[in-house]
Amino acid sequence: MRHHLAVCGFASRSLKCHQSIGYVWTMLFRRRKPATWRDRVRDLFWPRKGLSRPFRYLGKRILRLSASPHSVATGVAVGMFSALTPFLGLHVILAVAVSYVLSGNVIAAALATTFANPLTLPFIWAGTFRAGELVLGAASEHGGSPIDLAHLLDHLTFSDLWAPVIKPMLVGSLVLGVPLAAAAYLVTRFGVRAFRKRRLQRVLGRGLESGSPPATCK
Repeated sequence: MRHHLAVCGFASRSLKCHQSIGYVWTMLFRRRKPATWRDRVRDLFWPRKGLSRPFRYLGKRILRLSASPHSVATGVAVGMFSALTPFLGLHVILAVAVSYVLSGNVIAAALATTFANPLTLPFIWAGTFRAGELVLGAASEHGGSPIDLAHLLDHLTFSDLWAPVIKPMLVGSLVLGVPLAAAAYLVTRFGVRAFRKRRLQRVLGRGLESGSPPATCK
């Protein structure tokens, strides 16, 4: 019975998480008028709302989540770590599952996986691959010559990609992901506390100006 309730709770949180992500991206990229082909070509190279605006919006969404600072920070840390793994397409599922086990905020975890996006993925893949090479000594095994990652990615079978590509990237994601997740946890926890403190001060200030008792801010 407990196992059934836990599974139902996880499924419910996952559904809310995907709905939240869909809402965020709809709000970010929704157009009032249909896009022309010129708009699409331009947005491909430079989004009409800028490159930083989506990340600022996601940051505000995370700061406004109604969960403890520890829970939000745990979710962000797990999501950032998941974004570095080579399991493209499974980042959200992995982040939500691990965050649920660690009692983190699953919405924060899913939103944080957007760290892996078309702009950052080339750098993430290159960084994790080279870090994994250094740890595993893959370059020395190939006569000191660097591995042609683009050439290897042409082989789409898992057995061909595991040893030369996926394994180094997985090891590299652990090497880079642990310090990144730790930094993300500290920054997010501090940021959530500071955001809520400023919000409480604004609520208290409005209460004093109106002469009415201020409402409590959770």
